[in-house]
Amino acid sequence: MKKLSLVAAVMLGVATSAQAHQIWIEQADGENAVVRFGEFGENLREASPGLLDKFVKVTGTLVSAKGEQKSDASKTASGFTLPFKAASGDGIVAEDVSYPLFTTKQQDKQATGWYYPAARLITVFAAQKPKLPLDLVPTGNDGEFKLFFKEQPKAKTKVTLVTQSGWSKEAHTDEHGVVKFDMPWKGTYVAEVSFNDRTPGERAGANGAEKYDSVSYATTVTYVNANGLPPLAAGAAAKPSPAK
Repeated sequence: MKKLSLVAAVMLGVATSAQAHQIWIEQADGENAVVRFGEFGENLREASPGLLDKFVKVTGTLVSAKGEQKSDASKTASGFTLPFKAASGDGIVAEDVSYPLFTTKQQDKQATGWYYPAARLITVFAAQKPKLPLDLVPTGNDGEFKLFFKEQPKAKTKVTLVTQSGWSKEAHTDEHGVVKFDMPWKGTYVAEVSFNDRTPGERAGANGAEKYDSVSYATTVTYVNANGLPPLAAGAAAKPSPAK
């Protein structure tokens, strides 16, 4: 499950042998939700000091029958802790809209990119509406998701489902943006999807408007399956990248 790219390496400030990373949401029993950064399928969670320090402001929103609760996350040595947890039927979305812009050279021209990490946690497969720019939401059918980009269904896009053991399966959304997976084991699954939008624009920055040439969206969905076969064992935890 290597997702090597020069853009990702520059974006993350690591060597070109690095992998493209994602954020995802974990929630241990009885504990608040935590946003992790790394590679779930390789049991890699980045740390601070280290790549976690590149994040500017991770925010999360708890979505429940009572409404929505939005809050900033608190950085720890291994992730970003949110001040709430999702009960059965609830969901959580998280993102960092201020991740630092990065530059690359394309045909002797300098290009500025924006990495947009986002994540969703679901507790049930009840149908949900998109809330993130690139959002993978449950449709109401077990194991089935629908991909949206800026609230419009996104067809023919690869989605990868992984477990912490390293097992993974790829599928593409259909013409309606729908993709379906079997989840044979108990335990946590993370669905990953990414999309590079080459539409230039600008965003609000700490020192005024920041212009960019493209946006690299990376979004995940976490779901804990309570049924199925005993889960495959996870490998040893991968070592976080050193601080830069």
